[in-house]
Amino acid sequence: MALRQGDTLRFARPPVIAAHAAVGGKKESRGPLADCFDQLSQDNLFGQKNWEAAERALQLRAARLCLQKGHTAEDSVSLVLAGDLQAQCTASSYAMRELDIPFAGLFGACSTMAEALGLGAALCAGDLAEGVLAMASGHFCAAERQFRTPLSYGAVRAPTAQWTATAAGCCLLRPRGTGVQVRAVTLGRVQDYQVRDISNMGAAMAPAAAATLLRYLRDTGTAPAALDCVYTGDLGRVGSALLAQLLEAEGVTGLRHQDCGCLLYGSDPQVRSGASGPGCCASVLCGHILPLLERGEMGRVAFIATGALMSQTTFLQKETIPAIAHLVELAAPAQKEG
Repeated sequence: MALRQGDTLRFARPPVIAAHAAVGGKKESRGPLADCFDQLSQDNLFGQKNWEAAERALQLRAARLCLQKGHTAEDSVSLVLAGDLQAQCTASSYAMRELDIPFAGLFGACSTMAEALGLGAALCAGDLAEGVLAMASGHFCAAERQFRTPLSYGAVRAPTAQWTATAAGCCLLRPRGTGVQVRAVTLGRVQDYQVRDISNMGAAMAPAAAATLLRYLRDTGTAPAALDCVYTGDLGRVGSALLAQLLEAEGVTGLRHQDCGCLLYGSDPQVRSGASGPGCCASVLCGHILPLLERGEMGRVAFIATGALMSQTTFLQKETIPAIAHLVELAAPAQKEG
């Protein structure tokens, strides 16, 4: 059962993340979080004929690894909630041809992992599902071809540009049991600060992250110092600096913040402002954040995934870039009695 407080759902009996898996590509294998991945491939085509098919294979690997780690058969999962950046979420839809599980596709751009976790947790808390896979993926080459320029053009990247991670993350949610607890979910509202630069997603998404975090803090009465860390999805260096300014203007201080887009590739100069894409925060969550909670190195964190909601069409029409952010409060596994 969930208690509604403003825009936030708080779970009296928190669902748990029973298993998780992260899969990455060649560049991810060279980053500071390489050891956190369950599987890495030196072939960004993942044995496929094109980049789009490669992302389907990437997502399917993450799903199967997650099921394997959770000792769970496909027929014991009630639903898959998944999404990606490919037009009409085709990477997710095509990957699900291989799994005989009910599927609901989601599109929140880079916010999709938090959206899937939040909706999946709500279904589990309401005893409407015994098991839910929450999953998101991205592929650098597929995203560049769809939203920017094909790699063969050799276009120069702007200093504010981010690098779409070739990665996927998958979580298995259960209504009860052992695992990291999903304590609360704040579903965001669309924000638009009139940013039009497709190479500066951090500026477009930072206001959404700030708005959702502020609502969560107000809804729950949580003091920023009560959180061991606030992890944003992929604001990158530019967006992270803007988030700090926006929160400071609202009087929010003492916040410990890290960005998945900054963590994934470290100081690699090729990525400019940091990583992005649905697979960025999904893989960092599954490979880095959840293990920290499982080991008790952190007790309570807020995971905020942010998404820029433009399309190829709206970009060409010179529209602004609206953004959204969803927040999931996570807590270390409950201590066993006795």
